[in-house]
Amino acid sequence: MALDTLFFGLWLLWLLYWGISALGVKRAVRVESRFSRFGKYMLPIIIAVLLLWSGRLFRNSFLDERFVPFALWLVWLGFALTVAGLALTCWARVILGRNWSGVVQLKHDHELIVRGPYSIVRHPIYTGLLLAFAGTALAIGEWRAVIATAIMAISFWRKLRLEERWLCEFFGEQYRNYMRQVKALVPWLL
Repeated sequence: MALDTLFFGLWLLWLLYWGISALGVKRAVRVESRFSRFGKYMLPIIIAVLLLWSGRLFRNSFLDERFVPFALWLVWLGFALTVAGLALTCWARVILGRNWSGVVQLKHDHELIVRGPYSIVRHPIYTGLLLAFAGTALAIGEWRAVIATAIMAISFWRKLRLEERWLCEFFGEQYRNYMRQVKALVPWLL
């Protein structure tokens, strides 16, 4: 089996789980507008995915240049990081349960979840996805993958800032205390 097929299969399996696990979530009482979501999150995701999976489009450009030399151990390290990142997202998704949402929104009977991976970082799904993107970028080894990961990081940062503003409005001091105790994306750092 080719390594690119292995990565594609892993991401496809994750997407399948992600879609199925979205069934049965609580209804939303406040949702960010579609226009805002498209510009801030959907367009960056589309661009990042194109950069990652459409290498032929970028042949003979600087995006096709390698940022690390090709080495099989780097590809396998990238695969391990991708698996770890996607596993973290799944763990976080299970802990969130019916409170989960793919977009910034507040739910009916919204609960503040601070256990499991949420005791390590406030946004473990974003952390896991960034780790998975970084692992995939390392395996690809080309600048296009680094740029895709950077685009996702900027998009997630913008998304979490809005999410946190809404959570501070909704939960008040309880969420502000949580923010002081637990970092947003990288344990003890960021």
